[in-house]
Amino acid sequence: MASSPNLAARVTIGVAGGTGSGKTTVSTALLERVGARHIAYIPHDAYYRGLSEIPIAEDEVVNFDHPDSLDTALLIQHIKQLQRGEAVNIPVYDFTVHRRTDQTRLITPQPIILIEGILIFAEPALRALFDVRIFVDTDPDIRFIRRLKRDVAERGRTVDSVIHQYLTSVRPMHLEFVEPSKRYADVIIPEGGYNLVAIEMVADRIRSIMQSAIGDQQ
Repeated sequence: MASSPNLAARVTIGVAGGTGSGKTTVSTALLERVGARHIAYIPHDAYYRGLSEIPIAEDEVVNFDHPDSLDTALLIQHIKQLQRGEAVNIPVYDFTVHRRTDQTRLITPQPIILIEGILIFAEPALRALFDVRIFVDTDPDIRFIRRLKRDVAERGRTVDSVIHQYLTSVRPMHLEFVEPSKRYADVIIPEGGYNLVAIEMVADRIRSIMQSAIGDQQ
């Protein structure tokens, strides 16, 4: 892989939180405010395993919310490559058929590496790679409504199937893995993407870190 000029102060940031908490909204807001060209952005969702490799929860429900459903080892490898200044090709996952496509997406190294996902603080080896950990904290009822709307509109799911999955795997996994991982956060953002004050403060901090990283190389 080709390498970019070394940045001694390359900073890796994690954005975690429950399903529908507003992680993607917060990440998008940070990309807009800081400048996407300065950030290598990777969603953990891109690393889901194929359907046959994902654990099964109660009532034969496929458990997409268990840590074993994701190829975290590959994500860790890619983060370390980006930290070394190497470009990576991340998977492209098709949620309508629950498998990776034959395509990949090129991510080039930048001063800021931004990783987003529900379980990124639940995995010790992954958690250790983050210099800054942000947890997006939103009430459970709001999170469920957002997930319901998203899965029906974007992933072709029925209302009944979304509710059944939420009760048998999403909620139990949130209580077992996601909520406890909040203790590792450096910053907790209540209300997700609606908390503009918190987003602006985090964006200012990232800009400051980025300028320091670039300045150290001049």
